[in-house]
Amino acid sequence: MEFLVNIEINWPPDADDDVREEIFQRELARGQALARAGTMKRLWRVPGRWANWGLWEAADATEVHEALSSLPLWPWMDITVHALARHVNDPADMDLTGDDAPA
Repeated sequence: MEFLVNIEINWPPDADDDVREEIFQRELARGQALARAGTMKRLWRVPGRWANWGLWEAADATEVHEALSSLPLWPWMDITVHALARHVNDPADMDLTGDDAPA
């Protein structure tokens, strides 16, 4: 099952720089592990904000919650999750190369 996930980081401005660096290094490693596992499939940065949108895949909402809450930055994240369902007009499922394809 796919999920569209929006994450906004709310890092405290007065937090210790060394703590921040350590947490961000762990976040990088955990994110890479989730990507290798196929849980985090795509990730886009929101320009001008400390935020991203991602395409995540998990068996169900509980599994995606467990993956998200495993992120070291979890305590400082505002997260919105949208479960996705297939759409009959998804271009990925259409043959757009045939004779009836739009010009």
